[in-house]
Amino acid sequence: MKILIDGDGCPVIDLTLEVARCYAIEVIIFCDTSHHIEKPGAITKVVTKGSDAVDFVLVNDTKEGDLVITQDYGLAAMALAKKAKAMNQNGLVFSDDNLSTLLFSRHIAKEVRRQGGRTKGPKKRDPKQNEAFKASLIKVIEAQ
Repeated sequence: MKILIDGDGCPVIDLTLEVARCYAIEVIIFCDTSHHIEKPGAITKVVTKGSDAVDFVLVNDTKEGDLVITQDYGLAAMALAKKAKAMNQNGLVFSDDNLSTLLFSRHIAKEVRRQGGRTKGPKKRDPKQNEAFKASLIKVIEAQ
């Protein structure tokens, strides 16, 4: 198992590295040239800017049994198709069932915005979200 992080805008990189160190798991951070992220204990793969460029490089490096950390539902779906696990920054472990609902909700929100409506953005991150993420990450790792 290795952990692959969609690094652009990911608030749990340091927390992931902390947990991965305890289990001696390799961590790879993927980012584009405008978000170059270097962290001790992780490999960083920098990709040229482009629509979904980071996502495609990350999913190409994903193998069965790996764990992908992303906020991107499309990337999570591609990871699941490769028999990897995927979770978001709040500790939600993606599955085929919940991804269908999440992708549909995203589609509805996009339609509302396209028609001039507004949708709520994410709330400010709080420490409880970090605790939930860490607990979920440990559970996924130990289930391997």
